[in-house]
Amino acid sequence: MALPYITGYLDKISLTRGERLSVMVSCTAAPEFRASLVRTICGDLNPEGPGFREIEIPSAADGVYPAREQICNAGSCVVVPPSERFSAMSSFSVQLHVWPTTPLKGEQALLCIWDEASKTGFRLAIDGNGALAAHCADGRGGVAGVSTNVPLTERQWHLVAATYDAEAKTLSVIQEPYSRTGAGERPVVASGPVGFDFSLPKAALTIAARMTGGTAEAPRTSDHYNGKIEKPRLIRGAASRLDMEKFRGEALPADVAAQCVAFWDFSVGIDGERIADRSRHRLHGRAINLPARGMTGSNWTGEEVSWKNAPAQYGAIHFHDDDVYDARWDADIAFDLPEDLKSGFYAVRLVADGEEERIPFFVRPRKGDRRAPVCFLASTATYLAYANLNPVPFPIAELLSSRLIVLHKANLLIDEHPEWGPSLYDVHSDGSGVCYSSRLRPILNFRPGFISSFGAKGSNLREFNADTHIIDWLENQGIDYDVVTDDDLHAEGYELLSRYRTVVTGAHPEYFSAEMWDATKAYADAGGRVAVLGGNSFYWRIAFHPELPGVMEVRRCGPAIRTWETQPGEEFHSFDGKRGGLWRAHARPPQSIGGVGFISEGFDLAAFYRRTAASKDPRAAFVFDGVDDEIIGDFGLQGGGAAGIEIDHADTNLGTPVHALVLASSEGHTESFRLVNEEMSITVPTVTAPVEARIQADMVFFETAGGGAVFNVGSIAWPGSLSHNGYDNNVSRITANVLRRFVDPKPFTYERE
Repeated sequence: MALPYITGYLDKISLTRGERLSVMVSCTAAPEFRASLVRTICGDLNPEGPGFREIEIPSAADGVYPAREQICNAGSCVVVPPSERFSAMSSFSVQLHVWPTTPLKGEQALLCIWDEASKTGFRLAIDGNGALAAHCADGRGGVAGVSTNVPLTERQWHLVAATYDAEAKTLSVIQEPYSRTGAGERPVVASGPVGFDFSLPKAALTIAARMTGGTAEAPRTSDHYNGKIEKPRLIRGAASRLDMEKFRGEALPADVAAQCVAFWDFSVGIDGERIADRSRHRLHGRAINLPARGMTGSNWTGEEVSWKNAPAQYGAIHFHDDDVYDARWDADIAFDLPEDLKSGFYAVRLVADGEEERIPFFVRPRKGDRRAPVCFLASTATYLAYANLNPVPFPIAELLSSRLIVLHKANLLIDEHPEWGPSLYDVHSDGSGVCYSSRLRPILNFRPGFISSFGAKGSNLREFNADTHIIDWLENQGIDYDVVTDDDLHAEGYELLSRYRTVVTGAHPEYFSAEMWDATKAYADAGGRVAVLGGNSFYWRIAFHPELPGVMEVRRCGPAIRTWETQPGEEFHSFDGKRGGLWRAHARPPQSIGGVGFISEGFDLAAFYRRTAASKDPRAAFVFDGVDDEIIGDFGLQGGGAAGIEIDHADTNLGTPVHALVLASSEGHTESFRLVNEEMSITVPTVTAPVEARIQADMVFFETAGGGAVFNVGSIAWPGSLSHNGYDNNVSRITANVLRRFVDPKPFTYERE
């Protein structure tokens, strides 16, 4: 029995006061729901902490609304708008190269010109037996079909084609392995009669799915294909096999150009949605739900690994039946934010018969507003990377966390509704890695009150709710702050940060684009102050889409801790053409910007820090003002200590400034903390704490050339210790000392002795 729910998403994630916000809602819990606007202070439900805290804000969204269920049509495809050139043909042929990844999953459409309303049209598909099949129907009961009855080989390239000969009234299919990758099977040709007069409808043409409704701009589709497709062609007349061979190349030969109705080239415009038709008819299409581009084709030689350097070898698109960019729900609420909203964390709260949902967003200052001295950088890229990460199908979740998994209701809903889309840690239904993530869909683990299934002893928070511990602490300390997001930083760069004296990160600023990295480094070098209150910082290189809002890309090429691996030749982002992977692999290790870099993770218990001799250096006196303790953070909501979950260490070989002070280092980690992959060239028994000496969180401080400074705690668990003992503790005191000095405009100076 399906769980009742209320959920939704927003059209924007970062807004200014007075800006318009649309809320898309789906609800099965009740016939109506109530909405309100709240300011989020602390999203942690743990009663041992500050407690869940939000402030209701009167707004135009307040009210009761009729509820309805809205469906997300997941699955990617290409749609070409209807054309009279389709219906004008009597005889026709289609051909393409396919690399199927789940040929036996059931019927999967490859290329269709189909009108669902009249049940008229043509379909080339993989049938229920995994074989190539073609069908045509006239909408009046006439149906004809033919199949090769030979299953296609999984993850091998094939030429597939179909021909309808109007004069002979036959339908034929060709299935043959591509010569370079064939697994020994032989070409197969099959033909069958068509016992009625057939002509194509003036309908949209789809690739990798069958259109069942909607429009070319917002289609409803089914029978989604898993795998790669390249070089789709539409040909006038019953093409010979020789003609088909001519159409298989990257260019359109002049002697067959007159036969060509469409010559779609997936190697053009890899960074966008547009699908280019290089024939004279310009029957361009659009990719729906972001299938993976920049994928190696059947002609990839392995000599070039960047699609920008050899685009003709990257003329394949990898389609998945669970791809999703925009759920395309209708808006249930649209309202202008109040004009007097201060910058901060906010959410739209939805309530239906006891079921509650809070959809977060962030209010940044409007242009011309007074800026606070402190800027909190909300890690929206990291939130997006982990969006809907679910331990239910994750086979090593309990092994990774060294404990039994306790599921949140959201985990069960994510499992029930895979159409809401996976995280960047998941694999698609065909086993390929998920490289795109969008916020235009319900994201159930990006919610105030969500408790992560990873971790132990305490609230087990990750990402967004861990960051609310910092927001709660800033509020308690009376520190004046603004909130901006990763999206804002990517778009506005250094100019955005330059308006602030201090930038504070959240607990897990893991994912950074080149624009974000450059802006943050330039800000620190020019005299800005950066306080990193988390761990696993500045780790993965990402790309945001150049045109579509709210979507990012990661290519997980190693060495790195990763849940999937890019295939050879597919390490370069389709969005910006740059190689993915760790920033460390791009000569920008985390240590070179934040002083420390990822060294280990463990999800059972957190540890504490012990001060070092360097903490007595006069340069660090302000950090420990009023703190006489040698042990720092032997308490906290995140595993019982301030040093845990994911931790970073200093390493001058990787860019930690030689004048940086390692003020404290953690100790006492359990064996569940393992050395990260990129630190190992060969596996040895001594890769876990406590025997591996490098496994420790290092608290560092250093000055920058422009009078700025960086303070980094190197631990995701740090914010969970801020509120201990009514905020009266050494973690809170150290953090306050740092921010107090960082907002002081007096330049930091350091001269090498």
